[in-house]
Amino acid sequence: MSEVLSQSQIDALLNAFQSGGNEEKPAEPEKKYRKYDFSRPRKFTKDRIKMLNGVFENYTRVLNNRLNALLRINCEIEVESIEEQRYFEFSNAISESDVLALARVLIKDEEEEAPLLFYLSSTTLLSMVDRMMGGEGVVESDLPADYAYTDLELEIYRSLSQDIIPLLGGSWENYLALQIDYERTEVHPTLVQLLGLDEIVVIVDLKIMMTGNEGRMSICLPGTVLSAIFAEISLENPTKKVSGEDNSDEIFDKLRDSSLEIVAQLGDTQLSLSDVFHLNVGDVVDLGRSKDSPIYLEIGGYQWFAGRIGTHKKNMAVKIDEVCYQAEQRSE
Repeated sequence: MSEVLSQSQIDALLNAFQSGGNEEKPAEPEKKYRKYDFSRPRKFTKDRIKMLNGVFENYTRVLNNRLNALLRINCEIEVESIEEQRYFEFSNAISESDVLALARVLIKDEEEEAPLLFYLSSTTLLSMVDRMMGGEGVVESDLPADYAYTDLELEIYRSLSQDIIPLLGGSWENYLALQIDYERTEVHPTLVQLLGLDEIVVIVDLKIMMTGNEGRMSICLPGTVLSAIFAEISLENPTKKVSGEDNSDEIFDKLRDSSLEIVAQLGDTQLSLSDVFHLNVGDVVDLGRSKDSPIYLEIGGYQWFAGRIGTHKKNMAVKIDEVCYQAEQRSE
């Protein structure tokens, strides 16, 4: 028996025919684009920002291991964003009760004038301090906006900053030998003019996830310091050398004095532990090969040469008869 439509289904079909069968599609959300200020063009290219991302990825790995040891807790740190801004955008987000750690940068033993600024959110900082004092790291999420750090908390924060800030210098080792040292702690950063308000900076936001707490760490990199670093990297960039330069003779001169292990394998066999235990001087172990079988010389686990076993000046030796150029020969 065929299915019978109900009255409500019939009404729905009639309404669909009357409206042409077209249903209004929900409007797609309008894409939001970030405004670009052409009067203040970006100072650092995408390649430079990508380089910074790699540097701070290295820093998060080292910092993660260090905090795990200091706080005796499992931490996860990741790079959340890297953006070029004006300093006033960073300073406006800081309250009077916040604390900043300042660090000086030395490039080839020459100190840069502008400092790096390190900011830790209050809940994250207090959770770390509590862990370092033997607590569980549990901090109230609704801290008062005008919370004032005690002298003990500030002293522990200084000790923590002296430990984690120099780690950033080692994260640049793939590009440049850089030294970054803790300088001082600024308790009232809004009352001190640390950088020019209109100065270009790069803000790196790190997301810190700990048991029972999640916060962030922001690092403000002055544009003048980054420009000096990138300029020094460009001077030391090996790609600036002439592409047609032939250094083969110099390379071989250094390789001639290198040591290389060559293994000559006569053969292999399997013995039980009982047989090995009863072996005596003069016993013969059958390798399953004749005395005239070729001997292969292995380098780095691959067969490179084939030869015959013999003696040279009363020492065991192998005379090379063949060079195994083909890959299939080396894998035999």
